[in-house]
Parts: sequence; structure tokens; C-alpha cells
Amino acid sequence: MDTIWLGGAEWLAVLRIGLGLWWLESWRHKDRKGWFERGTGIAWAADVAHKHRWSAVGSGFDTVVAPRPRAMAYVVVYAELALGLGLVAGLLTPVALIAGLLLNLLYFTLMIHDWAEQGQNAMMALISVVALFGMAWQTWSLDDALGLFR
Repeated sequence: MDTIWLGGAEWLAVLRIGLGLWWLESWRHKDRKGWFERGTGIAWAADVAHKHRWSAVGSGFDTVVAPRPRAMAYVVVYAELALGLGLVAGLLTPVALIAGLLLNLLYFTLMIHDWAEQGQNAMMALISVVALFGMAWQTWSLDDALGLFR
């Protein structure tokens, strides 16, 4: 593979780190007080799920999220933090890439009507797939330093 400035593995590491920074920004800009104390994030998601064109989204939300809104708020917020840290540091990278891909697919499905969010989730999912199949943990990562996933 011919590349400019960096090698292919380094460019994949740049992509992985960029995706991690994107997840960290998603975590950073969240109103955590609103999510944890007032339940704003889950309440917003409930409203979106119940207005969704696919009834399975609303019923799935009612089954999985609605019975435990406080716990799910912590899961969502801290999953974004964990994904960001894992991808930037390159620790358990394949796990983070798959988990992030699944979270983006959930977000994509929930927010099917929000075109601004769709672009973000589609691009993050694409980066996850490229980084996963390109094995973006081979360079500039703790996974590589620890000899994981070789």
C-alpha cells in the first residue's frame, strides 16, 4: 500500500484515535447532571422511541430501558467515555470498535428521522468497520505494546 507521510497502519491508528476523540466529545458535551439527576436523556429517548415509525423500537425501549432509566443513563454516558478512552489509548480496541458500532447502530435506529444524527452515526459506524477490519490496534496502541490481538 502506498501512502503519503505515514504508513497504512499509522493512518489506521489516526482514524482510530479520531474516532475515540469523537466519542470523548460525545461524552464531554452531555449534560451529565441532566442525564443523572433529572433523567433528561432517557426521557428524550423515550419520546423519540414512542413516536418511532417502527413499533418494535418503542416496545424494545419499554422492555429494556424504561424499567431502569437511571441505570441506563449511566450506561449510555459512561459507555461513550469508555469507548473514547479505549480507542484513543488503543486498549481492547476490537472490543471498543464492536461496542461502538453496536451503539451507533442503536442510535441510528432510534433517531431514524433526525438526518443530522444519521450522518454522524453512519460515519462513526463506517470508521468502526474500517478500523476493525484494518486492525487499527497494530500501531500506537496499548494493545500492541501488550501484545494483544496479534
